[in-house]
Amino acid sequence: MAAARSSANNNWNFSVNVLDNMFYALAISLVSQETIMPLLVSKLTDSTVAIGLIPAISSLSFLLPQLFVASHAERLKRKLPFVLLWNGLLQRLPYPLIGLALMLFAVEAPGIALTLFFIGIATAEFGGGIVTPAWFSMIGKVIPLRRRGIFFGLADGAGLLMGVAGAYFVGRILDALDFPSNFTLLFLIAGVFMAISWCWLALTREPESDAVKAAQPLRHYFRHLPTVLRRHRNYRRFLISFALLKLSMMAVSFFIIFGDRHFGLTGADIGLISAVFIGTQAAMRLLFGWLGDRWGHKRNLVISAAGMALAAAIALSATNVLALLPAFICLACAVSSDSVSRFNIVLEFAAPADQPTYIGLTNTLIAPFTFVGPILAGWMAAEFTIQMLFVASLACGIIGGALLMWWVREPRDLGANQEEA
Repeated sequence: MAAARSSANNNWNFSVNVLDNMFYALAISLVSQETIMPLLVSKLTDSTVAIGLIPAISSLSFLLPQLFVASHAERLKRKLPFVLLWNGLLQRLPYPLIGLALMLFAVEAPGIALTLFFIGIATAEFGGGIVTPAWFSMIGKVIPLRRRGIFFGLADGAGLLMGVAGAYFVGRILDALDFPSNFTLLFLIAGVFMAISWCWLALTREPESDAVKAAQPLRHYFRHLPTVLRRHRNYRRFLISFALLKLSMMAVSFFIIFGDRHFGLTGADIGLISAVFIGTQAAMRLLFGWLGDRWGHKRNLVISAAGMALAAAIALSATNVLALLPAFICLACAVSSDSVSRFNIVLEFAAPADQPTYIGLTNTLIAPFTFVGPILAGWMAAEFTIQMLFVASLACGIIGGALLMWWVREPRDLGANQEEA
């Protein structure tokens, strides 16, 4: 049976996938969407809406395609070949290509460089969206339930811990090299680490599934989806609460812009903030992984909402760079707990055969909030102030966290088939 074959390779699969995630997390930390990318865009344009487009385009590109490929993922006895192909071509290759685009166009044609940057990010996230239902289903197969939290915590945390050292070099590179050579080098180095990550992923020993769903026309598959929502009240409540949590994160990209505008950040300041932000994530992902395995992932997401609200509150009262650091610590806690638990909790709402559908359905339904939120954030920052944006983020975090805490039941306590009126 597949379960027995997977069990025999548990330690191997745990190790190689930890290494895959470690090097991928290291790569992403060098071109962080919360710090480096907003600064890059601010060098190419004065538009705050363009800064808001970073998470908006990323989330939309990542989330929307998942429901269209989930049905295909459910029919694959082995997910790994599909994941390796599209993960390599679409999700990872765009990063070094962005570096090349910056080198060629950032000075003489910043508009072209900005357009190519957004195309690159959209392509990378689209590739991630295509492979996510299959990849998470594969992880659900090769990593036991009670080790998934610590798996993600260790994988991402160790990669980010490596990123703390990388943050030092990020600051040095930003100060030592002129624009755009500094950002070009960061994206090229990120591409190298992503290639190493892909090699570790390729070593996964995935057994064939004993049973997979039969092929069905896409229109029949989509007709079935409303039934999933109608019969699972707790899942519906989770989606509403999680949507508010995602809205609270609309301000994430503006914390570094707020610091730069108010306190005139140097390369050393950015390196310090990146080190604190990444180092906190490294520690917190290990902690939240351990906690998720033991007390479930719902509480982790409550902490994520609380972290966003607290980060916004601290930023509103900050008077210098050092006073802003606690906001980035809280922001790192929010991002870490969300990263560890957002997909793990979805796996626990569904039976194994239905997991790709639940992952795709969740991400597709959440996509409008994660797309509109950052654009709304850019508009609020331009029309009002970044402080007003932080107030809105704080309110969404409090409401979303309260709903998750007292309205949503822990799915682990209900079992996989949670059919309710």
